[in-house]
Amino acid sequence: MDVLANSLAGLGAFLLYFSLSLIFLLLFKFVYVRFTPHDEWKLVKDEKNISAAIALSGSIIGYCLAVAGAASNSVNLVDFAVWGVVALIAQLIAFVIIRFGFMPKIVERIEAGEVPAGIVMAATSVSVGLLNAACMTY
Repeated sequence: MDVLANSLAGLGAFLLYFSLSLIFLLLFKFVYVRFTPHDEWKLVKDEKNISAAIALSGSIIGYCLAVAGAASNSVNLVDFAVWGVVALIAQLIAFVIIRFGFMPKIVERIEAGEVPAGIVMAATSVSVGLLNAACMTY
């Protein structure tokens, strides 16, 4: 019985961190589709745009990677929340870098359903998420 009690001792912390992670994920989706000039969610849901689906999926995966790193390395919920916001900002910066640096017509190309543009955006978002998560090991 002690083994089970010891195993479940961290359940409360897990529920807090996991719940906050889900809230952050919903917040990310809400902010990201409003930050980009095109509403990826609308493009995916209403227009069945594969390029937008790839790009949005990559940004969500990249963000979740960073949030996972924050959860693993944070010392408390406030610390976790701060780094969750940092991760969100990093994903927005990744979009800006692609849009204004490497591929200025990324928005138009995603809206047009060009899969290569969606893949580049997704790969960049996942890469930034990985780097972000690695840099959170303080």
